[in-house]
Amino acid sequence: MSALDALDDQQRRAASMLRGPVAVLAGAGAGKTRVITHRIAHGVDTGAYTPHRVMALTFTAKAAGELRGRLRMLGVEGVQAKTFHAAALAQLNYFWPTVAGDVAPKIVDNKVRLLAQAAEGLRLRPDTATLRDVAAQIEWRKVTMRTLEQYGRLQRTVGRIGPSALVDLMRAYEGLKDERRQLDFEDVLLACAGMLEAEPQVTRSVREQYRHFTVDEYQDVSPLQNRLLELWLGDRRDLCVVGDASQTIYSFTGAESRFLLEFEKRYPDATVVRLERNYRSTPAIVDVANALMRGRPGALRLEAPDTDGRGETPVVAGYPDERAEAEGVADAIARRLESSSPSQIAVLYRSHAQSAEIQEALARRGVPTTVLGGRRFFDVPEVRQAVLTLRGAAVAPSDQGFVEIVRDVLRSLGHTDDPPAAGGALRDAWEARASLLRLAQEAAAGTTLRAFTEDLLARAKDQHEPTLETVTLSTLHAAKGLEWPHVHLIGMAEGLLPISYATSLEGVDEERRLAYVGITRAERSLSLSWSRGSASGRGQREPSRYLAEIGTGTLRAAGGSASAGGRRR
Repeated sequence: MSALDALDDQQRRAASMLRGPVAVLAGAGAGKTRVITHRIAHGVDTGAYTPHRVMALTFTAKAAGELRGRLRMLGVEGVQAKTFHAAALAQLNYFWPTVAGDVAPKIVDNKVRLLAQAAEGLRLRPDTATLRDVAAQIEWRKVTMRTLEQYGRLQRTVGRIGPSALVDLMRAYEGLKDERRQLDFEDVLLACAGMLEAEPQVTRSVREQYRHFTVDEYQDVSPLQNRLLELWLGDRRDLCVVGDASQTIYSFTGAESRFLLEFEKRYPDATVVRLERNYRSTPAIVDVANALMRGRPGALRLEAPDTDGRGETPVVAGYPDERAEAEGVADAIARRLESSSPSQIAVLYRSHAQSAEIQEALARRGVPTTVLGGRRFFDVPEVRQAVLTLRGAAVAPSDQGFVEIVRDVLRSLGHTDDPPAAGGALRDAWEARASLLRLAQEAAAGTTLRAFTEDLLARAKDQHEPTLETVTLSTLHAAKGLEWPHVHLIGMAEGLLPISYATSLEGVDEERRLAYVGITRAERSLSLSWSRGSASGRGQREPSRYLAEIGTGTLRAAGGSASAGGRRR
């Protein structure tokens, strides 16, 4: 079976272009990860690629793990799928002893703590929140490749720390770091780039090792990441970039979509493939997404696959305050659960502060929730304990069935058939153990306990987490790359989305792209809602300008939910 089988015409064209430069402009739900993995597999199958000479770069360790897992399913082993930082750190650790005659510096484990020590030396007393913002400014300065002097000319302030004091604090932080022979996260990229620029023998070795580069989410690269990519490539052209300008939502961290938008200028002979067929969402949801991004630079026009109908028309609802909004959304979710499982539903919002009301409203209805962006599944104490116990049980002989052993082990650790009440730590632990039992029940026939535990360890390494039977609560940033059949996007009000501090045209456009990411997470149903006031009753809000941009032609008012001051749209 060819790696190109089961791809549509445009996907097949992208996967067939094995020599660069290639740009794949992939809209939401267009199957970009499928194209990336099948392109690499096709290159290996045809002998065009040697697996260990392929570098696939991602922005998260989870995305890298997903790439490795999918490649394994296609029979491809040995491809280096890593984040930019992981690839750079591996090269630093390997070459540093040869170049510097010593072991590589250690990585700073807590930037805020080191900043606090630097501030104390300057007799500054910033609070923790201010120090976190200073850390973010340090990261932005480095990934945009600005010196301290260049940064100082921007005259930025953080809290009560003025421009001059801010530069002094950054300089003191760098001094402490140098004294302790440490590197921070961004230094890893800077040091690797510097090593490649200064050490020709290292550069030759790296370029000999890696011949073919693929970059996922290319719209999110920073100037520093792009510079490192250029150094890895040299004058070679075997580069494939994949991205969507409409999903650029990390400009505040230094990401610049211009590298994607200007790819053809840098490579006039590049092959550009547009993937605009959305396989995720219904036509009605695709219409909402297209309406929001109409006329925006680099925006793709999504096309829904042919279906028998348009699907549920997306709804919009206004409420008098946040509490009423949470209650209305929770009621809608409770009704949806009569025909759907909790894991098929997500509630998305701009900031974590918006999660409390909806979480409480769902808990009152007995609906379990998981807040995305918290502790990783395999780092949960109950999961770690269960995996260790299962590994021990795998050594002992038993005449029980594999699934029964897993059930007995989980029971010995406190698992029960009936779940505790929703909304607490006990329910969270129960859901985690229940997901392990479901994995065992869904395992292929003939699976042994030893094979099951090895699979769990592989999943933990690749961050391939099981699906919890809970409603997902997530910020829009954390939801990127994920999808659910039913999505509720709350807080569609001025001051929340767009956020109040997005006052420039660039900031408002970034917020629009964030709304677009949320909308395109939905597969079958989409609900947008907003509230006129906060739960405390302070302040008045207007519906988000993005609702007006989408237009009433693609949305319908939720029956009876826009009341007591909420405006129907």
